[in-house]
Amino acid sequence: MNYLIGDLQGCCGALERLLARIAFSPSRDRLWLLGDLVNRGPQSLATLRALVALGDAATCLLGNHDLHLLAVHHGARAPGRGDTLNDILAAPDRPALMDWLRHQRVAHFEAGWLMVHAGVVPQWSRDDTLALAGAVEAVLRGPDLPHFLHEMYGNEPARWDPALTGTARLRFTVNVLTRLRFCSADGEMDFKTKDGAGAAPAGFMPWFDVPGRATADTPIAFGHWSTLGLLDRPTLLGLDTGCVWGGQLTAARVDGTAREIIQVDCAQAQKPG
Repeated sequence: MNYLIGDLQGCCGALERLLARIAFSPSRDRLWLLGDLVNRGPQSLATLRALVALGDAATCLLGNHDLHLLAVHHGARAPGRGDTLNDILAAPDRPALMDWLRHQRVAHFEAGWLMVHAGVVPQWSRDDTLALAGAVEAVLRGPDLPHFLHEMYGNEPARWDPALTGTARLRFTVNVLTRLRFCSADGEMDFKTKDGAGAAPAGFMPWFDVPGRATADTPIAFGHWSTLGLLDRPTLLGLDTGCVWGGQLTAARVDGTAREIIQVDCAQAQKPG
């Protein structure tokens, strides 16, 4: 069985309950986790260790919180006030965990689904998305990672241009794949609004509703947008259902065009912030 799973954010207990609910078997089943594996929740260290232990049965994407952890680890970013990463930062196996994390994906295509943490700008096709993600993955896995993490943050450039090169191209790609919610018809991104789809600023819309989107016929699964809630359309699955904020952890069993949504509750004390 193939299962796509929304944002964990350090909720290892919910992951364990979800795997029990689906009677997960690593010899039979495949998991694809859509990013934000850690942070905000109570068990970031246990979550990483559990995912590493799954081996080839699980493919993990990196979300903005996971890149933040790498940046903190490499001294490119200070820990945030709401972070729950201290257990990882103090762990004896921290170097091995960080090496594992940097080798995860930022976009992936398998089982008929393009998987990203956040979104895809309207100009990119599936192949564009995977190629641009591959360039970011190469940097994450290479010797220039610490330098790149110092240059990764920022909202510019805000609009895609195929002529972008170097750090600007990489930063834009990271922002699309790990931060995007709203964009304009010509692909300009907005990062200020974090509310649901109905809160789009003037001139902007959810990235998946842009007319003429190049990936309109490509099934896409994503997370990142807890205020959106479950989105279940024929070629779209939004699976961040706010587990860490007291919502649910959601999995989608996918088999061609057939699917089943499976959820477990995840009561937490955290509040969005």
